[in-house]
Amino acid sequence: MAVFNDEFEATSVIPPARLFKSFVLDADNIIMKVAPQAFKGSENIQGNGGPGTIKKITFAEGSHLHHIKQRVDEIDHANYKFSYSVIEGSPLGDTLEKISKEIKIVAVPGGGSILKITSKYHTKGNISVNKELIKADKEKGEGLLRAIESYLLAHPDAYN
Repeated sequence: MAVFNDEFEATSVIPPARLFKSFVLDADNIIMKVAPQAFKGSENIQGNGGPGTIKKITFAEGSHLHHIKQRVDEIDHANYKFSYSVIEGSPLGDTLEKISKEIKIVAVPGGGSILKITSKYHTKGNISVNKELIKADKEKGEGLLRAIESYLLAHPDAYN
């Protein structure tokens, strides 16, 4: 097995605590508000939302993705850090065993934050990772962040 690492950073005007509450802790609900055309729903298959929880996320009809299953690996409320692994679903295809992600939100002067996402693509054997998959992954993350950010700016009392 080979592991390919990729990092992504994006700035936001939203403070870390508020971004963590919405983007991480209440992701299932806010995603349905900001991108209902992309997501059909999610459900916990095992666990209560904490580490070890396995969640199934179903994508909207017409998407090239049907569903994924992800496992929560860590939630660090004090440091605004969240880790999870995609353990099943079409993004893995025949080449990936899993995709592990670590999201960390850090404060910047002026009240905003930086969203840092580290992705580790665990391949089956020594197969290289499809660069288009990584590019699409980053674009989806950026798009979701911007949609959530717009929602939070339009709803200043949400997630305080």
